[in-house]
Amino acid sequence: MNQELIMQNIFSAGRLTSLSLCLFVVMLNTARADEPVVVTEVAVQTGTITQTTLHRYVMAYGVVEPEPGNGNKPAANAKIATPVAGIVSRLFCEEGQQVKKGAPLFELDSRAADDLIAKAQIAVDFAEKNLARKQQLNPGETISRKLYDDAQQLLETARADLQTAQTQRALLIVTAPLSGTIIAVHFRVGEAVSQSSVLADLLDLQRLALVLHVPSAEAADLRLGQAVFINIGNTDSQQAATLSFISPQIDPLTDTVLVRASPNVKSCPENRCIRPGQFTHARIVVDTRQNRLAVPIESIVMVDNKPSIAIVEVDQAKQREVSTGLRDGHLIEVSGGGLQAGMTIVTQGAYGLPSETRIRVLK
Repeated sequence: MNQELIMQNIFSAGRLTSLSLCLFVVMLNTARADEPVVVTEVAVQTGTITQTTLHRYVMAYGVVEPEPGNGNKPAANAKIATPVAGIVSRLFCEEGQQVKKGAPLFELDSRAADDLIAKAQIAVDFAEKNLARKQQLNPGETISRKLYDDAQQLLETARADLQTAQTQRALLIVTAPLSGTIIAVHFRVGEAVSQSSVLADLLDLQRLALVLHVPSAEAADLRLGQAVFINIGNTDSQQAATLSFISPQIDPLTDTVLVRASPNVKSCPENRCIRPGQFTHARIVVDTRQNRLAVPIESIVMVDNKPSIAIVEVDQAKQREVSTGLRDGHLIEVSGGGLQAGMTIVTQGAYGLPSETRIRVLK
């Protein structure tokens, strides 16, 4: 019989005696013993405590540029110019072509220069024969010392004129000052060029530099040789680099320090390297901590304003207070008594869990 109905009948009959009350309590306890015990079960996802190497980074943004020259090493880019005016007669390169240092790229009209060389060669031949005749005179034949010196001077002048003509002819062939890739060609065959006209742009794609601007407050942690990871486009791909230059001064307009990083060409992921003029951001590794315990950042919850994680033991989750440290991506360093690598922890669903509760792991 329903407990409430029994109670109502007892009070309505006005027979609430000690015996009746005892009988009611026994019936109530018997009814509760028959009811099933409800156990709370929370659905969660789990992960593990890992032992790994964590890094601290300085984030910076910048632009990819050709590597500047230093010491005896020329800059990684060049504007191919002609030292003389003329008309382009031959073209030996095209955009996208890779060329070696010293390879011919353009040739200007050389007809006038070839005529000068021919005339200078005739003059040399005449002067050589003239001097040879004077040197072959018989012992009885005499010649003034002045005529002999004039003949010799004439030969030297003719040879110098030939050398000058040949040099002028060589200037009509424009060669590559460094090995690289032709980025742009500005003149074609038949077009006239003036002195110092830029005929083409040449760039060594193997020698690029990432120019970054680091906030001055974070620049104190920078050191030459530190590892840099450059993000490529909107993908997760990265290209490794090395910090190669740190400016000694701060830009007063932006409160930043200029630094350069030299990319490692061999670290290009699937040939998707950074390109000149590309705007990108990078991470400079300023601290490395090895053999540290780490958990996914989503497994950390705040309990009484203290970080905690939920340790899984069979089908139970128990909250445990921890100390957090360096964060690296989706991982965060943790420490605390009893923590070991390989322990199972709650990741998704950890927020709001009681100090100890039964869980059901979602696959």
